[in-house]
Amino acid sequence: MQTRDNTGPGRRLLLVAAAALIDAQGRVLITQRPAHKQMGGLWEFPGGKVELGEAPEQALARELKEELDLTVEADALDPFAFASHAYPDFHLLMPLYIATRWKGEPKLDPNSAQAMAWAAPPALRDYAMPPADIVLVERLIERSAA
Repeated sequence: MQTRDNTGPGRRLLLVAAAALIDAQGRVLITQRPAHKQMGGLWEFPGGKVELGEAPEQALARELKEELDLTVEADALDPFAFASHAYPDFHLLMPLYIATRWKGEPKLDPNSAQAMAWAAPPALRDYAMPPADIVLVERLIERSAA
């Protein structure tokens, strides 16, 4: 868990659900943010914003369908860890779920990501990621070593 106490008055809280999709070889799927978006070019765990009235698991299943054309049942998402990080203009709270079962092969939506990669947990350190994702990488490495 990562927390930084530099939140200020009026900073909005952004709830984003993310997935560590883990294949049979133990590799994790990550996607690269489009160059034109905030933090463009950085790699991240797939997922997205939780909309009003949605449970994080529902939002994540929806986002995985929209972004990667994968069908993931909400009960196949195992809560694993979370990151809490203060960015300059918002505070991010990001639960990370592990999924090892889904239907379909990942296909990129170019509006959501410009590339994707499967990487063993220790190799995730080789990808430039937003600060909130980095702490989750360390947790996944610990999990894979156990």
